[in-house]
Amino acid sequence: MMQLSKHELPPRYEPDAGLAADYGVDKDFATGVAETLSVVEQESLMLNLDASLRVHSRPHFFSWTQGMLQSLLRHEALICALRSGEPLSLSVDSFAMNAADPTMLSEAFLRDAPVAPGFLKAWEERRFRPVVCEVDDLSALAGGAFARELDGIGATRLVAHGVHDSDGKTESFFTFACMPGADAHRQAYIAQLVVPFLHSAWIRARMSGRTRENDAPKPAKTSTITPREQEILRWIYLGKSNFEIGAILTISPLTVKNHVQKILRKLNVVNRAQAVGKALELRILTL
Repeated sequence: MMQLSKHELPPRYEPDAGLAADYGVDKDFATGVAETLSVVEQESLMLNLDASLRVHSRPHFFSWTQGMLQSLLRHEALICALRSGEPLSLSVDSFAMNAADPTMLSEAFLRDAPVAPGFLKAWEERRFRPVVCEVDDLSALAGGAFARELDGIGATRLVAHGVHDSDGKTESFFTFACMPGADAHRQAYIAQLVVPFLHSAWIRARMSGRTRENDAPKPAKTSTITPREQEILRWIYLGKSNFEIGAILTISPLTVKNHVQKILRKLNVVNRAQAVGKALELRILTL
């Protein structure tokens, strides 16, 4: 988790009307109905909602959002923002498989002045319906740190939605950084369905982290995971392919593949995202 976890939004920064329109306030993407999703997608939705109820730690949250949830709403990065006081301040964390350093996304989201205030105002003006926008269309972000971080992971579209209290105050806000090509109406509809569950899972993960802070369990024994496999796990977390890992470690991609298969068997998981999540949970891999 990034060290700059709390940041007060600039008190004098007020997005103008043009910026709010820039973020797609005039586009009603949130018009989906149940038929928007295929039978397979509806089944995936139910499995994801069920999986969210079993999230009770940050590694669980990482494993779910970067694993199963990807089958429903494909994204290159997920930026989670939680309101943490008055005046408005946000605690932010980012999750990504392909970003070299996800904390850079969190920092850019907070520090790039137009980003968080612009999205929140656009969301409010849409009466708390999802905001979907193309990065290239956001003139306010051009040349900024956040736009550069998104470019680094190939994300060209942002899908943002949040949770508010009974007074209309933001409680949490989630931004999916996506690649082009997917149907924007479908993405907005899915965001409406999954964000309340994301909010609950994220709150539980944060609470779990605080309660265990002073009573942390001892790191799991790593005798079954070799130093080489730990090294490969870290490169997997950083989003490297077997070919790229082989080039870095000067071994063949086939050798890397064999190591990955052994890692999956030892951790009793079925894919790379689950392996990273399990390794984080067992403290075989630390961020």
